[in-house]
Amino acid sequence: MESILTYFETIPTSHRSLILVGGLTFFWLLEGGIPLFKFKYKKWRHAIPNLFFTLTTIIINFALAFLLLWSSDWVKANDFGIINWLPQMPLWLYVLVGVFLLDFFGAYLAHYIEHKVKPLWMVHIVHHTDHSVDTTTGNRHHPIESLIRFLFTLLGVFVVGTPIALVMIYQAMSLIFTQLTHANIKMPKGLDKALSYVIVSPDMHKIHHHYRLPYTDSNFGNIFSIWDRLLGTYRYMDREKLIYGVDVFPDEVKNGNIKELLKQPFQKYEKQTLSADSEH
Repeated sequence: MESILTYFETIPTSHRSLILVGGLTFFWLLEGGIPLFKFKYKKWRHAIPNLFFTLTTIIINFALAFLLLWSSDWVKANDFGIINWLPQMPLWLYVLVGVFLLDFFGAYLAHYIEHKVKPLWMVHIVHHTDHSVDTTTGNRHHPIESLIRFLFTLLGVFVVGTPIALVMIYQAMSLIFTQLTHANIKMPKGLDKALSYVIVSPDMHKIHHHYRLPYTDSNFGNIFSIWDRLLGTYRYMDREKLIYGVDVFPDEVKNGNIKELLKQPFQKYEKQTLSADSEH
């Protein structure tokens, strides 16, 4: 475990890029072999806006990376944060608790607030207006949202008290899970359901991409599913009934255009329709 921490403490940028590109390539190929839905789309054309927003996210995170390094060094030097105030624990448990808590602040809390605050929902809606959710959808975030997510991660570093090695482990895991849970892959239902009791499984997250409430406002987790189950935001529906997108933004052409997507947060807010067939 010490060698893993040492590696992530100084992980080269090229290795982080390999995780991103390697993950996208792996799940892209897997989608071709075991697709959940047989989308009638041109895969590369669909991917272009999603890859554009992936690039903007990388640029923003890279530009602000010094803040993560500074904050993680500060909490370590000042023995500040939850995991530094807990009794001494084995190193593996220290890593698990740190990543677990970062997942709450950096992913679940940020995601939940984005759905509950109208201006933030209009920023986040860019992620939801993809009508063909696949692994490239994972990083389809408006630049403003990329900044918001970064700030929540920064908050997590201060509150949790994580050194840079744990931050890098969390970000690597978060990236892989984002690609996995959005990938258009058909996992056996029993396996998917079993996994969803511990981690966010592909079917569990895709319910969040259903085009109507209350499903859109559920399953906010990124790595660990316990946050949704513990805080009452878990919801289930049969994956065959899934319809992707947002019902009040139905224009698939506009929702696949980079220029239109960049303007989407500034459009008039419209509340989604509540599904009549809601089920837990």
